[in-house]
Amino acid sequence: MTKTIEAVYEEGILRPLSPIRGLRRHQKVRITLETSLKQKHPLAGLSGTLPDKDAAEMLKVIGDEFEKVDMSEW
Repeated sequence: MTKTIEAVYEEGILRPLSPIRGLRRHQKVRITLETSLKQKHPLAGLSGTLPDKDAAEMLKVIGDEFEKVDMSEW
């Protein structure tokens, strides 16, 4: 059997992030480690979560409430 799982290393022990099915208690396994070199940005999972209706309303409020800048004045 070959499986890919995610685990966290804590105090010298690899702890799976979810249950591993198909293993007997005390069964020996061979582990190949692959570490992530690049950390995800903390807000990466939030991308694209705003519904279209809410986004349209937000753009309308911004357009109505904020001062318009005339670039020729700069």
